[in-house]
Amino acid sequence: MLYEVYKNFNPRLRVYYLIFALLFAVLSVGLFYRQVILWPTYREQEKKQNHRRILIPGPRGNIYDRKGRLLVGNRPRFSAVVYLSELRPEFRRKYIELVRAARANEQKIDRNELQVEARRAVVQKYLDRVNRILNKHDRVDRNEVERHFRQNLLLPQPLVKDLKLEEFALLVEQLPVSSPIQIHTDSARYYPYGSSAAQTLGFVGTTFEVPEEGVPGNDLTTVTFKGKTGRTGLERSYDERLQGISGGEIWVVDPSGFQYELAQQKLPIKGNDISITIDIDLQQAAEKAFGDNKGALVALDVKTGEVYALASKPDFDLNDLSPYISNDIYTDINQRGAWLNRGIAGLYPPGSIFKIVVATAALQAGVIDLETVFNCQGSLQVGNRSYPCNNHRDRGEIGFSRAIMKSCNVFFQSVGLRTGVTQINRIAGQFGLDQPTLIELPNETRRMIVPDPQYKEKRQHGPWTAGDTANLSIGQGYLLVTPLQMAAFTASFARQETHTRVTLLYDQTRDQNLRNHGDHKIDLPNDLYQGIVEGMEMAVSGRDRGLLTGSARLAHIPGIRIAGKTGTAQTRVDGKNLTMAWFICFAPIEDPQIAIATVVESTDPNYLYGGGSHAAPIAKKVLEAYFQKNNLANK
Repeated sequence: MLYEVYKNFNPRLRVYYLIFALLFAVLSVGLFYRQVILWPTYREQEKKQNHRRILIPGPRGNIYDRKGRLLVGNRPRFSAVVYLSELRPEFRRKYIELVRAARANEQKIDRNELQVEARRAVVQKYLDRVNRILNKHDRVDRNEVERHFRQNLLLPQPLVKDLKLEEFALLVEQLPVSSPIQIHTDSARYYPYGSSAAQTLGFVGTTFEVPEEGVPGNDLTTVTFKGKTGRTGLERSYDERLQGISGGEIWVVDPSGFQYELAQQKLPIKGNDISITIDIDLQQAAEKAFGDNKGALVALDVKTGEVYALASKPDFDLNDLSPYISNDIYTDINQRGAWLNRGIAGLYPPGSIFKIVVATAALQAGVIDLETVFNCQGSLQVGNRSYPCNNHRDRGEIGFSRAIMKSCNVFFQSVGLRTGVTQINRIAGQFGLDQPTLIELPNETRRMIVPDPQYKEKRQHGPWTAGDTANLSIGQGYLLVTPLQMAAFTASFARQETHTRVTLLYDQTRDQNLRNHGDHKIDLPNDLYQGIVEGMEMAVSGRDRGLLTGSARLAHIPGIRIAGKTGTAQTRVDGKNLTMAWFICFAPIEDPQIAIATVVESTDPNYLYGGGSHAAPIAKKVLEAYFQKNNLANK
């Protein structure tokens, strides 16, 4: 009898079990790898997909004058806004309404176009509410709404920007707390003194390049509130210091990009403040004294080189440029030539104020002394040309001090011809008139000129002549300087030194390093130096028969010894022959504290300006303000 043997296990199944086990192991390892090993990577990818970052720039720091008075600060800027994420249900309802209307009218349905129109209509509805409260008739810009929706969905959509205070009050009072319309607060630059020191302080512009150091989420999709960056003046020079530290928010968003949960927040921090050397009282005194005239004035602390005032006319109200510059304002400033900071970028022939340089060069070379006399008959013949003297009253022999007092051209042209262009050029270079001062402002010109024969030949103007030296000796010809250079020269001369390190940054500790200008003593014996100063003092307070007769007599202040020098230069501007009126001075002579250089530009070729009649009175106003503040006037 045969028996069949049945076995529950088939050895051939082992292969399938092994394959299954291997597959299960691979699946398990794969799941472990993806769920455990790759979890941080997927987590980061998920975060990038559903998280968004908003950068919020920090407010800029303030700028103060030397006495701690606010020159540049921030004011709150209020705007009526809506957040589009809160309007989603209304967008949807309006879209459906538009679709139904199109179908009812048997119109072709462009769903994208209807969505755009729905958003515009809803935003306009809320703008209409604002219009009713403020009695306005503003309309929504459809393209602006759509651009905002596509690019800045997380940011508030502006309805009315830069609300006036009364408008802000009306909206706060009349808008319901539950209204989607909100008041967004930003900051704008504020200038308490309006146009004072406009070109020196400078202004800011908007930018999306906001510093993001320290704000988490730099790998996330980011939108940015507009920041501010310095465009001109100190706002530009110290932009990095004034710039605030950015804050930020990280939001969880839905698949459509609408925010619904704040995940992380970092508050912005205000930028650093700076104090500058400007004294706003002296600055305003200078600007008021100019009136409607064009020109510049620079006042320096003789000992430290600190800038007390840097006025440039015409100017403009800085508040008109904040928070933005309108086309009308820009055009007006441009047409008036007010962008130019004439103190650091205006180039002028210095005229007779350069005679102090010539006198120094001649005395140092020993070609004249304090007893030198020349005969002035109203003009000087040099080659084929006759050079007139501007001293119309005195004729005959004239000595050194009186030549400075009366600003006699014949005397100084004769001195210049004896001295020579090489010596004059060398001394002008020692005083730094051939190079910028390196003040902490952008756009200081480097185009100043102290000419020599090589300069003229290089420009193919022919060889240097005696007439060129005669012109140079009275501050004319190719010579060009800035008011800041001449103020620095005057401060240096007042200290009997050759260089002044000019600064606008105020050091409240009055570091003695400010008094070290890295220069040298003027190589001139004290008696010769005092001879020049005596002539400069006579220009301000010299008398004939009891009457003030010096060329700078309109700068005279009773009780204050002032050393000054006037100058009048001729130049050609836009095809017109115009005059430039100059005055430099320092005071008090016994202990020099303040040095001033001022230039006034004529605008009418038929009207001649004079340093004594136009520039000296302006400087006098600044001197009076300075000495009154320091209780030294009339003592």
